[in-house]
Amino acid sequence: MKTFLLLFLAMFTAVSCRDRNEYLQPAYFSFMVNINEPSLFDLSVPTGWVYYNGNNVNLIIYRNDLEVFHVFDARSTYNPTDPCNCEVASDNVTIQDPCSGSKWLLSDGFLLEGPATFNLLEYDYDFDLTTGNLYLFSQ
Repeated sequence: MKTFLLLFLAMFTAVSCRDRNEYLQPAYFSFMVNINEPSLFDLSVPTGWVYYNGNNVNLIIYRNDLEVFHVFDARSTYNPTDPCNCEVASDNVTIQDPCSGSKWLLSDGFLLEGPATFNLLEYDYDFDLTTGNLYLFSQ
């Protein structure tokens, strides 16, 4: 029984590690932006969005309402080993992968059509409404 359990755990661990490498790996960062800066003017109102280059990560930041934002990794989830950077479509409602044609909703990053099979990778934030400081970070 012990041998079976060890064999099962070894197989599970090997599969888990392999599967994890097939997904888009998060970037690690922590920085602050102020939505009152001219370059981030579009974030001053709900439904506004901007592209933001945070040195080691390209982001799409979307403002849902006064205090709710979504911070998406701009890399497509379609091909994790060589991802394309996504773009907000001219309809200002969807995000597109120009390489695969996959589409996600701008308002929440949910996948609308493939061939991608995962939602956009989303990062954490804290927002201070009084100062306009938006703290962006990954864990």
